Amino acid sequence: MQSQQIEFLNDLVNTPGVSGYEQQVQQVVRDYAESFCDTMTTDLHGNLVLCKNPDADVRLMLAGHADQIGLIVSFIDDEGFIYTQTVGGWDPQQLIGQRMTVWSSSGPIPGVIARKAIHLLEGSEKKTVVKASDLWVDIGSQSRAETEQRVQIGDPITLQLGLQMLMNNRATGPAMDNRTGVWVVVEALRRSAALNPRCGFYAVTTVQEEVGLRGARTAAHSINPHIGIAVDVTHATDCPTITKYQNGSISLGGGPVVVRGPNINPEVNARLKRIAAENDIPFQQKALGRAAPNDSNALQVTRDGVAAGILAIPNRYMHSAVETICLDDLEHAADLLAKFAASVKDEKCFIPKIDQ
Repeated sequence: MQSQQIEFLNDLVNTPGVSGYEQQVQQVVRDYAESFCDTMTTDLHGNLVLCKNPDADVRLMLAGHADQIGLIVSFIDDEGFIYTQTVGGWDPQQLIGQRMTVWSSSGPIPGVIARKAIHLLEGSEKKTVVKASDLWVDIGSQSRAETEQRVQIGDPITLQLGLQMLMNNRATGPAMDNRTGVWVVVEALRRSAALNPRCGFYAVTTVQEEVGLRGARTAAHSINPHIGIAVDVTHATDCPTITKYQNGSISLGGGPVVVRGPNINPEVNARLKRIAAENDIPFQQKALGRAAPNDSNALQVTRDGVAAGILAIPNRYMHSAVETICLDDLEHAADLLAKFAASVKDEKCFIPKIDQ
């Protein structure tokens, strides 16, 4: 990655965007993309739509969701401790001992989540799996009044944000799900300019994927694309305890993952693989025997139906503070999608055919 692209990813990962609170992330994208898209609009839902060739007859939509899992403030007790509701799919064990940030109107407020020390746990407590409802956020306040001076009910909370580089061009931190997808769809749009695509190319950073694919549904209805590809993370299986029998053989650095199954248009799948092979872009394959739990699900059944696809970024330790990806996979994904966009000239080519 060039320095500007690394800075863009770093800005994305360091910006909060709990589902329903994505505005700051969308501003990061606006600032980066304003120089290379023909139009840029935000809908009432909060989806940011970047487009090249808005008057073209054939429309391709890429969706990378801008939101992340998090918490929101639900109660402040007399001692000033904050209780929360979860937003998105959390394993509560991932929250214990974490540094957190409350994103208030007065600015970010650091806090922590913990439980009583091991020395004080009763025998049965040591064997009990903690519930999210039993945890609280400690910002150092000494009273309800002191907390309420800074914090309001409904304020979003995230894990402490940040990107840390590891060996072999790998990076770790919260919100790789799905700031990596945002990076890929925006970069694909930027890189496509050199290839002069003829289709209407819509790169959409969607909202509220983590709470029901809500943004993709409304954005796709408005754009009415012929082809739609969701870019999201998928589980890497190249680490201990993860079985490959159902999840496939997916490695960090092995290239983006082209998904195949009933949620996927077979012509989209075949073209992604063909373009990757023709351009020496590494890729991996994964089967998915159900409707995907990502934006492709909503894309596929929009209006009269969309030729849907998934291009996924391998991710270890999903929905944790240490989600881990490889920057090479992002680069290859953006290049593949830019070339895919340049290949789109006729939506009828994506009508499913009998396998030859």
